[in-house]
Amino acid sequence: MNNLRNKVQLIGHLGKDVEYKALENGNAIARATISTREIYTNADGKKVIDVQWHNLVGWGPIAEIMSVLLRKGHAVAVQGKLAHRTYEGKDGQKRRISEVVVHEFIPLT
Repeated sequence: MNNLRNKVQLIGHLGKDVEYKALENGNAIARATISTREIYTNADGKKVIDVQWHNLVGWGPIAEIMSVLLRKGHAVAVQGKLAHRTYEGKDGQKRRISEVVVHEFIPLT
């Protein structure tokens, strides 16, 4: 049951090509974004398309495979965990970001 405590599964389309970087310590990181959409009818009877963007990050071998197999516009199924971190922006302001740390993925196109 521990695997259910922080688990994210998404199916969406990549918004840009994967940004891959080999780190000095021998590790690797890949970053990407995917969009998901939900279609529903609101209280006024109008069709609404709600698009959400999600930040993805992969480490090590997953990062390498992401950089080879995933391209902008491709559909992908992703499984991982939700992580939050803070960083300092170029303007010196602290920012908080949520990311899906990718454990597995399947290219769908």
